[in-house]
Amino acid sequence: MADAKKEANGKEQELEASKEALMAAYRDLMEAKEHFTRAAEAAGLDLKHEATEQLLKGKHKAEELGQEASRYLQEKPLASVGIAFIAGFIFSQLFSRR
Repeated sequence: MADAKKEANGKEQELEASKEALMAAYRDLMEAKEHFTRAAEAAGLDLKHEATEQLLKGKHKAEELGQEASRYLQEKPLASVGIAFIAGFIFSQLFSRR
């Protein structure tokens, strides 16, 4: 009977130790999850900032090209009409229903 009691007590202690180890592993997992969540949020903010910068650069470049096109139209109106005619002809040939 004493052996059975010792064995039961030993199993109980083993079970308690397993529970504690499981709880510690769970806490570590939750801590890691929170760490990765913060890292993902920080990475998202970095990507958002980079995308905004690229968008502003693209907008600036488009404005420059628009100004350059306007200047070219004013300096060479006949050439501009010719280019527009050729571009229209090419598009009409590409999209005609033959």
